[in-house]
Amino acid sequence: MSAVDGRGSLTRSIVLLTSAVAAVAVLLTGLFAWRTIRTNAEAQERDQLSRQAEVLARTPPLASWMLDRQQRIAGPDDIRLAIVRPSGETDGPAAVAVGAASREALLSGDRVSTTARLDGEEVLVEGAPTLTGGGLVLTQPMSAVDQATDRMRGSLVLPLILGLTGAALAGALLARRLARPLVSAARTAHRLSEGARGVTVPAEGPAEVAELAGALNTLDTALTHSENRQRDFLLSVSHEIRTPLTTARGYAEALADEVITGEEVPEAGRILRTEMERLEHFVGDLLALARLEADDFRLDIVEVDLDALVAETATAWSARCARHEVDFRVERPERPVPITTDGFRVRQLLDGLAENALRVTPAGRPVVLALRADGPGALLEVRDGGPGLTDDDIEVAFVRGALTDRYRGVRPVGSGLGLAIAHRLAGRLGGTITARGGAPEGGAWFTVRLPPHPGAP
Repeated sequence: MSAVDGRGSLTRSIVLLTSAVAAVAVLLTGLFAWRTIRTNAEAQERDQLSRQAEVLARTPPLASWMLDRQQRIAGPDDIRLAIVRPSGETDGPAAVAVGAASREALLSGDRVSTTARLDGEEVLVEGAPTLTGGGLVLTQPMSAVDQATDRMRGSLVLPLILGLTGAALAGALLARRLARPLVSAARTAHRLSEGARGVTVPAEGPAEVAELAGALNTLDTALTHSENRQRDFLLSVSHEIRTPLTTARGYAEALADEVITGEEVPEAGRILRTEMERLEHFVGDLLALARLEADDFRLDIVEVDLDALVAETATAWSARCARHEVDFRVERPERPVPITTDGFRVRQLLDGLAENALRVTPAGRPVVLALRADGPGALLEVRDGGPGLTDDDIEVAFVRGALTDRYRGVRPVGSGLGLAIAHRLAGRLGGTITARGGAPEGGAWFTVRLPPHPGAP
């Protein structure tokens, strides 16, 4: 059983929730209606009794006939009548229910609506003044109100049951509407986790569910793009590793088979060493990039004089550029430029940019390393006289392997990791790195801005 099964389905939960809410609403409505039904029933009975009293009060012959009839055959549950004479005398079967207050009100020309007891039973009392100056009173047993109440309460049960059933059905429909896209989204997520790509979720249902579907569709696109990049990167890595391994294997087999002998052996050894160094450098770049992307990457933060660090870097690269007949230049203030940073990582960053510049710069063209103060921070530049960067190149300059794949076989390329490492180093140091073309020397122009300390904006 899955975790979802153990927790219960969304459909069942929504149905139960809506049914519970509906049940509470029905219960509260029923309790309120139950209490008000009796009041309404009594009001209706009083209104009807009052209208009858009004009619009889305006038709004395009918009242006299009804009085005579009740005196002869009135039953215990009938409406009973009493007549208040202008003299104050009260006649009729309901005379006992007419109290002094009611009698005075009728003689004064006012209507009467009250409750009294008649033959040991509570009755409704309604009276109206007559045209002759007296009054007419009708009484009705309270049991009539009880009967009307029971009828009205009985008619209330069916609507309440129908309301509860309708709420349950509405909850089921709502749950289905919500659960269908969620189930579809969950299935798509499982397929994505199993490696399926190019699957989409229809953006249907409420806004939040549609947003979830859109997020999964975006995730699918991002995963496809990321995996394609990883695939291309692995192909690039395999190509970079295969080339020196193939060369080294060829020379090793030639030496083992004694195809290369005598004076050719030292040259073969130098080629083997060069290919191994190339392979070692590539593997080192891979490890450096992996460390930079790890969460536990360490920085040794101390105060560093960037002017002295640039001078030291220039000494190393001027000799290396000279061997390639590249004109190396350095621009620095020749005064201390102190910032708080990791000097080893800054040197690693500059070496990577300088190596990238030297690779693409032809003999006779310059490579420039520059340092300037930038407020409390510092600005480092590496410019070259190579072929430069197009706008499309700038957009992917720091994507690992992008420029290497684009220019392999066109111009000298490296492992495809150097600029990616430089970008991650700059970020780890709290700075930024930007690339552009149109350097004064005619080639690429890389600018690194370092803050006065890694936590500064």
